Amino acid sequence: MGKLYDRMDGRLRTFIEEQPVFFVATAPLAADGHVNVSPKGRSGSFLVLDELQVGYLDFGGSGAETIAHLRENGRVTLMWCAFTGPPKIVRVHGRGEPVFRDDPRFPELAARFGEAADASDLRAVIVVSALRISDTCGYAVPFMDFREERTLHREHFARKGEEGFADYCEQKPHVGTSLDGLPALPLPLPARPS
Repeated sequence: MGKLYDRMDGRLRTFIEEQPVFFVATAPLAADGHVNVSPKGRSGSFLVLDELQVGYLDFGGSGAETIAHLRENGRVTLMWCAFTGPPKIVRVHGRGEPVFRDDPRFPELAARFGEAADASDLRAVIVVSALRISDTCGYAVPFMDFREERTLHREHFARKGEEGFADYCEQKPHVGTSLDGLPALPLPLPARPS
């Protein structure tokens, strides 16, 4: 049923890029730590960077578990499900790294995402290097129709602007530190490069 892939190219790459939502799973090293799964899907926020690397934009929210786990151990799994068409699930197990606003690589990476990276609530670009790429049948995944993207998140943070977003990050208890006390988003939030 399932298949392993050496790289993300051809039909596999097309499948990944066409999905409107994907899921990110991470965990701390501590056995009693909180495992985290986050849905992602803001338009324009995901790219296949090359055959073995993907990247996505990490936007503001009430927590930063993924960032904390990646900073601690780098382990990450990304998953895409076919909700339309033939059944399929694709997973990329890999090593992830948050590239923050004050990292010299940030401007060039963010530019690859075009307008999507112009958002004031962009905290980092997450780069994932694939260690294992596989698919499975997806026979139990239901059919669902994509209606449209929700714009509430983008609009909410756009009203805050850069300064308001930095204040927001400072006030949330699990943005600078994870649920398990791991360092998450560096605070104060670095300014975006000009």
